[in-house]
Amino acid sequence: MTAESALLGSDDIRLLTEIGFLAAGRGELARAEAIFGALALLRPQRAFAHVGIALALMNRGRPGEAAARTERVQLPAGPERELLAAVRGLALQLDRRNAEATRLLQSVVHPHANAREPASDGVRLARRLLGEDVSAAPAALATAPV
Repeated sequence: MTAESALLGSDDIRLLTEIGFLAAGRGELARAEAIFGALALLRPQRAFAHVGIALALMNRGRPGEAAARTERVQLPAGPERELLAAVRGLALQLDRRNAEATRLLQSVVHPHANAREPASDGVRLARRLLGEDVSAAPAALATAPV
């Protein structure tokens, strides 16, 4: 446990995350950036803070900036990176960069095409954005685990 995370417990981080997503949903970029910027420092290997900032930018009508900012984030391979890539794909779609969005989303989905284990939130979101899987909404955009 880092010194910063010792200051805030999981419940505190969850509450801040929920408040941040409320701000992001309203397009309140300054508030979302303040909250999620701090949370990104506390949980650097997680996608949720970057997703929150990207959603705030998209809700402000700035999907191109959301795509650029998510592209700069470096996360380890796995579900967190997949989620962030899928959100970048959404931003690209909203920015009318459909060919680029499709390539990115397919790169998220392709490695899991024949997988038997349940798909991550990022893979499910990418499939939905590609129109391949409309059965279940990704939970990651509604709640972010801490």
